[in-house]
Amino acid sequence: MPADQKARSAKSAEKRKANGEEELRLRARLGTRTVLSELMAWHGIEEQGEAMTLALHHLHALGPEGSRPFFTPPRHKITISESVARKLELAYRRESLRIGRED
Repeated sequence: MPADQKARSAKSAEKRKANGEEELRLRARLGTRTVLSELMAWHGIEEQGEAMTLALHHLHALGPEGSRPFFTPPRHKITISESVARKLELAYRRESLRIGRED
């Protein structure tokens, strides 16, 4: 007699617990999902979990320095044009005069 769904689920849960398996959840926006889909297609991987596991293990194999570029987020550089800088300086001076002190 085949095991019922409840028994199969309990057996699977016990096996996951014995293996130290833990579910990791990831909320991903369209861009991240697209990148994952492309990686999976390029390498013939059908399951997202498998693709993420492989990516993590390969990154880890690179070591701390080798994986650093992949964990360094791009920083936006903010540049202020001369005309904006002048306007800010004028606004600063006006506000200083308004509150009764000159800096």
